[in-house]
Amino acid sequence: MPSTESRPNKSPISWLARLLRWLLIAVWFLCRVLLIAWPILVIYWSNLPWAWLRLVLALAFLMFSVYVFWWARRLRMYVLFAGLFFIVLMWFISIRPTHNRPWRPDVAVMPRVTIDGDRVRITGVRNFDYRSRTDFTERWEEREVQVSHLTSIDFFVSYWMPGPVAHTFLSFNFDNAPPLCMSIEARPVAGEGFEPIRSMFKQFELIYVVGDEHDVVGVRTNFRDEDVYMYRINASAASARALFLIYLDRIDQLADHPEWYHLLSNNCTLNIVRYARAVGKPAGFDIRFLLNGLVDRWLYSIGLLDTSMPFRELRERSLINKAAQAAADSPDFSERIRASLPSPQP
Repeated sequence: MPSTESRPNKSPISWLARLLRWLLIAVWFLCRVLLIAWPILVIYWSNLPWAWLRLVLALAFLMFSVYVFWWARRLRMYVLFAGLFFIVLMWFISIRPTHNRPWRPDVAVMPRVTIDGDRVRITGVRNFDYRSRTDFTERWEEREVQVSHLTSIDFFVSYWMPGPVAHTFLSFNFDNAPPLCMSIEARPVAGEGFEPIRSMFKQFELIYVVGDEHDVVGVRTNFRDEDVYMYRINASAASARALFLIYLDRIDQLADHPEWYHLLSNNCTLNIVRYARAVGKPAGFDIRFLLNGLVDRWLYSIGLLDTSMPFRELRERSLINKAAQAAADSPDFSERIRASLPSPQP
């Protein structure tokens, strides 16, 4: 007769051990993928001038890595892989940023700053006349402003596609001069556009674009079909001036010493946050610094935006595309894009 005794259930410890084993397998697999993917991307996007050679070397490294980790699995081969990885790492470290490339026209000129007491003279201020996103008349200007006449800051969030990632930049407002936009950007060469993954592999230098709002804002709203939101920042004039001076210092540093743009460490929003901290704004990290399409919600949560209305209403009123498109080439472009915005709180 068959036994009437029920089978004992597997102990929770057994299930936990199995789960831990699969977790370790998954972690080890992910580590191998990252160890292989990073040098492959470094090679493929390296400073070698021949695309075909970069592709051949990247594929060769891929095939060798698969052989080492999934076929040979011997100590000697692991050591050889480590040696090749170290060579690629040293090669990557040796690639230095430069100002000497055939730059795309809109980022061809690095701005420069001269400070004489209260007066600031900035050369290389961009104020292009656009007929389309690729057809424009270049115009680089010199602007002079007075720090003591800087009154406020406006914050822009510009979405080139729907989602939690965007471009952020600032305008500094004066009571006796037009606003100055300052936009921290990647610097592509002619014929290229920005690519987020490439930016993590020393493919784009960093530039602080200083420009007229008719250019920096208008090209996004009127020609690139980006959704642009503009927020009045609740900050004292003293804080605004301190932040402006930090920007000026960084602009001159960058003109003398080029840097790499990096999606996760040296980008538009992270740098704005760093400089805001330097003038006493809240410390701490928030994931919305990286998912910067959500950073306006963070600004609202810490009281730097108008909190007299729900955030949803504030955001709806802060979309400036229609106003910017209606203003077009009007000389009062800056005034018209602000006309329907909530005033900054006292």
